[in-house]
Amino acid sequence: MTSAAERWSSDLASWAIPADILASAPESPWIHPVKMFTVTGRVTDSLSHERAREALPTNGSLIDVGCGGGRATVALIPPAADVTGVDEEPAMLDSYRNAVVDSGVTHREVLGRWPSVESLAPMADVAVCHHVLYNVSDLVPFVRALDAHARHRVVIEIPTTHPLTHMAPLWREFWALERPNGPTADDARDVIRSAGIEANMDIWVDEDFSARALLTTEEQARYMRIRLCLPPERESDVAAFISAAPAPAPRHTATIWWDVLDR
Repeated sequence: MTSAAERWSSDLASWAIPADILASAPESPWIHPVKMFTVTGRVTDSLSHERAREALPTNGSLIDVGCGGGRATVALIPPAADVTGVDEEPAMLDSYRNAVVDSGVTHREVLGRWPSVESLAPMADVAVCHHVLYNVSDLVPFVRALDAHARHRVVIEIPTTHPLTHMAPLWREFWALERPNGPTADDARDVIRSAGIEANMDIWVDEDFSARALLTTEEQARYMRIRLCLPPERESDVAAFISAAPAPAPRHTATIWWDVLDR
C-alpha cells in the first residue's frame, strides 16, 4: 500500500513541466520575484498569525522557515523579540532583514534549504512556515525538523490546493496541457499525522491575498510568460489572456498547527 508520504511525493512530481516544453524555454521558469514577497505597510492579521501568537510568550522567540520577505515574522512582532529567518534565496533574506531591522528585535538569517541547514538554526518558542510545503517532496523529515526546533507550537500555512492551480487555464491555452489536481492541504496533514504528529487544520478564506499581488500588469505578464516557458514575443499574448480572464476568487487557505512538548 502506498503511504501518505509517497503519494504526496508522487503528486508533486506530476507537476513537472514536460521535457519537450522545458527544453524550449528561453530562461528558467522557476522564478520567484522578490517583489511579491516584500513586506510593505501593515501586515493584515490572519488565523495563522493568531495560532502562532497564542503560543508566543511576551518577548518570545520565533523561527520562520522559508521566510521570504518576512511577512509571517513581521506579523508576530511583538510579542516575538528574537526572530530567525531561514531561506534558500539570498535576495529573500535581504528583504527579510530589511523588514525586521527597524523593529528593535534580535534577528538572524540562515541561508540554505530546510532541513539541510537545521543545525545552523536555534530553537524557538514557535516555528512558522508559510507557503513552502508544496515545494517539499520529502515532507516527513521537513516537518520533523520544524517540530524539533519549536518549544511550544508549529504553525504551517499553505493554500488548500497547489499554488500553481490557477495557471491551469494558461497551460491549456498556450500548450494544450492539462495540469494535476493534487496534492492538497488535506494530503499534507495526512503526511504529518503519519509522522506521528497530531496536527490540527483550520480552513479560512484569505481575502487579502489578491491585494498583496504587488506586480504591475506588465510584470504579471512577464512572470507568467516565463513560467509558461514561452519566448518574449509571446508576452503580449499572455497579457491579453490575463486581462480577459475573470478576477481571481479569494484563496482558501489552510493553517496546519500542533503543540509540542515543552523543551
